Amino acid sequence: MATIDKRIIPLAIGGLGIGTTEFTIMGLLPDMARTLQISIPEAGHLISAYALGVVIGAPFLIGYSVKFPPKKVLMSLMVIFTIFNALSAIAPDYTTMLIIRFLSGLPHGAFFGVGTVMASRMGGKGKEAFYISLMFTGLTVANLAMVPLVTYIGHTFHWRWYFAIVAVIGLIALLFLKLWLPDLRNNQNAHFMEELKFLKGRQAWLVLMITAIGFGGLFTWFSYITPLMTVVAGIKSSQMAYVMVIAGVGMVAGNLGGGVLSDRMSPEKTCSLLLLLMMFSLAGVFFLSQYQNIALVLTFVCGALSMSVAAPINIMMMKAAPKSEMMAAAFMQAAFNIANAMGAFLGGIPLEHGYTFNYPSLVGVVMTGIGLAISLRYKYLYAGKSALSMKSSSDSL
Repeated sequence: MATIDKRIIPLAIGGLGIGTTEFTIMGLLPDMARTLQISIPEAGHLISAYALGVVIGAPFLIGYSVKFPPKKVLMSLMVIFTIFNALSAIAPDYTTMLIIRFLSGLPHGAFFGVGTVMASRMGGKGKEAFYISLMFTGLTVANLAMVPLVTYIGHTFHWRWYFAIVAVIGLIALLFLKLWLPDLRNNQNAHFMEELKFLKGRQAWLVLMITAIGFGGLFTWFSYITPLMTVVAGIKSSQMAYVMVIAGVGMVAGNLGGGVLSDRMSPEKTCSLLLLLMMFSLAGVFFLSQYQNIALVLTFVCGALSMSVAAPINIMMMKAAPKSEMMAAAFMQAAFNIANAMGAFLGGIPLEHGYTFNYPSLVGVVMTGIGLAISLRYKYLYAGKSALSMKSSSDSL
């Protein structure tokens, strides 16, 4: 592909802002705790508040906006995102910040929900997954470049600059949404309860379980990557920034590769293949992380696989809900957040019992194995049938 379709750029910029606000805070918690006069665990609640906002906001904001043109919905969501990140920069105390972070998370899932459907429509037949991956490129670039940069700025000057920068990205996203995002039709007869009807079927729940359990396996690795690389692989703490860049490069490559592969092989085959590769890579982390060079290669591979599944699994979800694609995509964001929480929690169990930092990845092998089994079941039941239902809904926007 010689040039990038400029219509997808506004969605990628929105993803860049969302990724920056979601992940930078993890590296600035000590700074925020000191200024707000709270403990670091209390500061961690700011992350939980944002995640709760994502889970709650995704279905409700989508449910009450499906009657409106997608372009206006996305611009409204980005306005909310920008305002509350700007307010985060001036929040005077912990309680206020906690409330604002919850409100900042509300548009996250809804933005990706609407954006996923618009990206697939702009891509057209045969390029749906690739265009979705282009939208998620903003999220991967945030992890690769913006998170380290903004973390450095926050450490060097003040953590409040972090939120100010995110607000500026939000304003830029708004400008490009206005200028370049096309006006596509929406289903004007949609109602909130009708949008939720897809949850009555088994197909959608299988996709959500694949996401929450299978994808959660990689979060057992990513949640504990710093002690894994420093304690097990023997890498110096001062070099962890470079390790995270390796993971970030993998995320960018894997995200785009997953989109291309999905369009060529079908989302169902791609998802199963990627989950199988996740199992092998996490097993490699468990057995080989003590070898530093191999650990670095596995960091790239796991980073790539962590984002490669985004496009195919979202396509599968839209196939499972052909009349409620935006709502279904929003539920996917909630499922990804559940995957994050499950991976961190379950991966921490062996550590609580005194095992070394490569053992969380062994838990990840089990989780991705379960996800693979569910994915194969989905492929057996719905691969051909869901493709027809996706085609029949192509005029819903």
